[in-house]
Amino acid sequence: MSTTSTPTRARLTFGQIVNMNIGFFGIQYSFGLQQGNMSPIYRYLGADEASLPLLWLAGPMTGLLVQPIIGAMSDKTLSPRGRRTPYFLVGALLCSVALLAMPFSSALWMAAGLLWILDAANNVTMEPYRAFVSDRLDASQHSLGFLTQSAFTGLGQTLSYLTPSILVVLGMNRDGVNGRGIPYITMGAFLIGAIFSISSILWTVRTTPELPLSSEEVARIRAMPRGFGAALNEVAEAIRDMPSTMKQLAVMKLFQWYAMFCYWQYIVLSLAVTLFDTRDATSAGFREAGLVNGQIGGFYNFVAFVGAFAMVPFTKRFGPKVMHAFCLTLAGLAMLSIPMITSRTLLFVPMIGVGLAWASIMGNPYVMLAGSIPAQRVGVYMGIFNMFIVIPMMIQIFTLPLYYDSLLGGNPANVIRLAGGLLLCAAVSVLFVKTVSREAMASAVLAPVGGH
Repeated sequence: MSTTSTPTRARLTFGQIVNMNIGFFGIQYSFGLQQGNMSPIYRYLGADEASLPLLWLAGPMTGLLVQPIIGAMSDKTLSPRGRRTPYFLVGALLCSVALLAMPFSSALWMAAGLLWILDAANNVTMEPYRAFVSDRLDASQHSLGFLTQSAFTGLGQTLSYLTPSILVVLGMNRDGVNGRGIPYITMGAFLIGAIFSISSILWTVRTTPELPLSSEEVARIRAMPRGFGAALNEVAEAIRDMPSTMKQLAVMKLFQWYAMFCYWQYIVLSLAVTLFDTRDATSAGFREAGLVNGQIGGFYNFVAFVGAFAMVPFTKRFGPKVMHAFCLTLAGLAMLSIPMITSRTLLFVPMIGVGLAWASIMGNPYVMLAGSIPAQRVGVYMGIFNMFIVIPMMIQIFTLPLYYDSLLGGNPANVIRLAGGLLLCAAVSVLFVKTVSREAMASAVLAPVGGH
């Protein structure tokens, strides 16, 4: 790594920004596989409906523990590959291994354990990747960079949701299952995901090197304390000095991510009831509900892919806050309507709103955040920002089983209605967020915070 050149953030071409974000395709293909298939896999292996949230604990717990610490460590990493790249590579490799093993789970505990490994690996990659985009782009291109990342989220998850249906079209038996009841088309999707996970990261690493650090920046990093304890202290300091914009976004994200976790966990179960009048995980109707979810999930992620690019001029004109509130409102109304629809075809209509919201969720909050945090702490703050995703998820995991039967009548369709109402609450709360540009923040700070 050069220590003499000053890092410059020249404006990148659209093609360069695409190359930078291709690695996100593989990460999000993996997340899409989890969202669309983990609840059915758990049901195939014998889990009951009310306990499903507890079996999803791996994602938020590993995100809470891993991402802030990895973000802080990546801020201080010096290697020939850069600060962020080593984490991309290690995370992607572990993710591929877990994806290969997941569909061969022989028991509920094995599937749950592999999900812990898979989520930890994805989290090792995720926040350094978001910090990499912020590092690499000039502030004027943050909207395009993060919304392009959002677009690859849509593309990766579109293909992950559609892969089982594509395998059926290519000739695989939709009802073929292994000895544990897991469909062969699900197994094929996970194997494909393992290939995408590592290959897409390698593409980004090869085409988009990190910017070299200046000699002053290298000297500053070398003078900083290292190790796990130092990373924990850095996280604690950053939380203490958290910008007000970030605190306000936390309220919105509480509603937003509680809702999305409800949707992912129960949408297949809800469709099985409303479309096929079944709750039997061994029935053909339940497996068909999984395929239907793959098709509508693929559609809403394709809407997110297209919508993320289409959203760029509107975000520049109206601001990320207004655009996010608008998209969340559409998704809230969409989820309230889903349990009332008994036609497969009509289900695609509300998915337009869900897709636009998903594009906004993966882009606009980061646009609001990027301008409010100091450049020297991008990694750790991106990691802490993820805590505002995983804490609502953990609250959902431990609270939903308490009232699933008593308040929601043990009906998975009511969980989807709950998600819709919470998204409307998120839309209102984001309007109260006060954003600030990084330039304005820098001019207001007379001395570096926390020794940076």
